[in-house]
Amino acid sequence: MTGSTPAPFTADDYRARMERAARAAAEAGLAGLLVAPGPDLVWLTGYAPPAVTERLTLLVLAPGRDPVLVVPALEAPDAEKAAGAVVPALRDWTDGDDPYAATAALLDASGRYGISDNAWAMHLLGLQQALPGTSYASLTEALPMLRAVKDASELALLEAAGAAADAAFEEIRKVPFGGRRERDVAADLADLLRRFGHSQVDFTIVASGPNGADPHHEAGDRVIERGDMVVLDFGGLRDGYGSDTSRTVHVGEPTDEERRVHDLVREAQEAGFRAVRPGVACQEVDRAARAVIAGAGHGERFVHRTGHGIGVTTHEPPYLVEGEPQPLVPGMCFSVEPGVYLPGRFGVRIEDIVTVTEDGGRRLNNTTREMVIVD
Repeated sequence: MTGSTPAPFTADDYRARMERAARAAAEAGLAGLLVAPGPDLVWLTGYAPPAVTERLTLLVLAPGRDPVLVVPALEAPDAEKAAGAVVPALRDWTDGDDPYAATAALLDASGRYGISDNAWAMHLLGLQQALPGTSYASLTEALPMLRAVKDASELALLEAAGAAADAAFEEIRKVPFGGRRERDVAADLADLLRRFGHSQVDFTIVASGPNGADPHHEAGDRVIERGDMVVLDFGGLRDGYGSDTSRTVHVGEPTDEERRVHDLVREAQEAGFRAVRPGVACQEVDRAARAVIAGAGHGERFVHRTGHGIGVTTHEPPYLVEGEPQPLVPGMCFSVEPGVYLPGRFGVRIEDIVTVTEDGGRRLNNTTREMVIVD
């Protein structure tokens, strides 16, 4: 799987996504969606501007209207080459023109619009000045599940990314850990992710010994010692879709207590996975994993949510956390990653990406979840 690349998305794929997004906007009571450069624009059109720029680029989607992509004139040729560019019409503007006036002509002067979370404040303020009667809501607030349900092609890409991350783990467990700095092992992990097809490495957490009690520890200069538990959490993008997996290894033979804590987290991860099925609320997966850890007396040492969605970004809705009633739907993909963190001593986290099937869940990471001993 690590060497294969699923077929690229077509103009029809992007057209269907834009139509779905426009329908979702109408159902949410919005006049439309305004999509700035970032993951939403890539998902909807296949277009990523060549560089971060202060020049306004914005996809305008509205129910019953053709999509329009507002772009700077100097970037219009690149936009025209994007996979979905045959679908949205282009409206370009030239330096010296008012891009907000050009965009305002496409909007309802009193409409409420969903807008990308990563839209620049200066652009939102410019639109508000051009159309004082409009109002806006972030896409995460207005349409949190817009990208959450993946189609078969997206699932194939996520599966390939997961297989690549698994291959990286199978190789990293063979390298020496003891006597090396965390950052050196992290560099090995990053190289392995790229070797197995990742174009972007988002994180390579290597947290040894007491550093393992910090869930988001940045790999540093600490020298890994024999007897250390080491949390490995790594991922990035392969062919535009994310990977994210965690395994906890031990340098040399672990103590009985370390084995017990590792087994506890493994049991909690299994309980979370077993709770996955259509119609179950996101929070129920969190509750299932958390109940195992709390029942062993370590509830206060599980300090983060059980999981997060993954797709064209490595963190996105849905979130598996108490208070999230969103029901699971076939095609959703997310992490299941309980952990126990003992300050000043060690930590354990085990994480797989899981997709919801018609009757349960399926893991996209398949390396062993048993304790792995490394040198």
